[in-house]
Amino acid sequence: MFKKSLLGVVSISLLFGLVLILAPVLTGQAEAEYPAVLVNEQLLQPDVPPVLVADRVMVPLRAIFEALGAQVTWDAHINTVLITTGAAGAIPGGVSAVATANNQFALDFYAELGSETGNIFFSPHSISTALAMTGEGARGQTAREIWSVLHLPADDQQRRSAMQAMVQLLNQPDAQYQLHTANALWAQKDYRLLEQYVNTVAQYYGGKVTALDFVAATEASRQTINHWVAAQTNERIKDLIPPGVLCPLTRLVLTNAIYFKGDWLKPFEEDQTREEYFQISASEQVKVPLMSATGWGTKFNYTETETVQVLEMLYAGEDLSMLVLLPKQDLATWEQTLTLDKLNNLKSELRKQRVDVWLPKFTFDSQYTLNDHLKRLGMPTAFIVPDSNNPPGADFSGISGARDLYIHAVVHKAFVNVDEKGTEAAAATGVVVGVTAVELAVPVFRADRPFIFLIQERASGSILFMGRVANPDNI
Repeated sequence: MFKKSLLGVVSISLLFGLVLILAPVLTGQAEAEYPAVLVNEQLLQPDVPPVLVADRVMVPLRAIFEALGAQVTWDAHINTVLITTGAAGAIPGGVSAVATANNQFALDFYAELGSETGNIFFSPHSISTALAMTGEGARGQTAREIWSVLHLPADDQQRRSAMQAMVQLLNQPDAQYQLHTANALWAQKDYRLLEQYVNTVAQYYGGKVTALDFVAATEASRQTINHWVAAQTNERIKDLIPPGVLCPLTRLVLTNAIYFKGDWLKPFEEDQTREEYFQISASEQVKVPLMSATGWGTKFNYTETETVQVLEMLYAGEDLSMLVLLPKQDLATWEQTLTLDKLNNLKSELRKQRVDVWLPKFTFDSQYTLNDHLKRLGMPTAFIVPDSNNPPGADFSGISGARDLYIHAVVHKAFVNVDEKGTEAAAATGVVVGVTAVELAVPVFRADRPFIFLIQERASGSILFMGRVANPDNI
């Protein structure tokens, strides 16, 4: 997405493959042979220098787009310049691929949880990031399974640079909302980690190592990790690591935390919230506070098919949004047909229009132990005790140099609150690794029945949180 800078507003002309910048030339550049051009505050240094013509600066088109993270190619067969960017504008290179991987993992994991009754809420981004940091130390079959389950590139440089860009994308300092992620490694104080592994996690994931004593101070170590998680999530995620998960055989814990709080771009009026019935099933209903936004000013991004209604509600700043998928019939049946292609197609059909909206207020949290889920998704080897007589055992030799580690547990907790003002959501994941042991008619979007919802970063399309509301009254 193009941004204003000291050069003013950029207007693009494909004529002669140049960009015309209709703005005054920067002052203080008398020593330069040609005008300085800044793209996102970075000095542009194109192969062909910018040219000053009257009050216009002419800059090569390719240089501008490539500086913004787009790919520019020439197709001679159709006499056309092809410019490829992210879904909502230019984003850092590789982020789109990581977002696609994260979204596929989100749907895979949602389907894995689908058989569970009641509400669902988790952060695919948090789980994927924590497992990716773990995967950086995996080798052989263990690594192949992890990257396959996460749908991340097996190529180290491609994956790492993209993950680094995603971390930067999600931690914007001056946004109109609160969104930040944090990673950390907690290692047994006398256990040697390979310098290459430590540097990789620090450089590409921002994860620093803290030495703890799991052997002699197991409970104190657990409290230290949990206090860090709570601080990173505004105290919304407490006791991520429950008692009994850590033990004297623990050698490393990898944690990711993500926190989001944003106001709706168009808040609901509190005095319009009413107690209404929510149809849990054909035979059961409960009364819940149902927010409403109706009238001529209620325009949202919306689409519908024969089987589902889709509503997108933007948060202030318009970088993030909530997508609500409301099946017209039975949620349990429809959600089994949800694929990434279907989700992307629905998103591409969204159009701004008048919609009368009813949405329940809800607050709930969730907690999962992911071991069995991840095994069923396709990464069982990471949980197998390494043994010279058991070749398929876990291989995390990229962490310590020795093949003596395997995953003891993967734990995840999440929290969400949706009200008239906006949304607060938080999640954290811990991977515990140890040594060998054990406009026609106005559409009515009335979410008074079970629905799926997700919170996404719009530029990349990456799903940060995903959930199912089966009963808003089940707190």
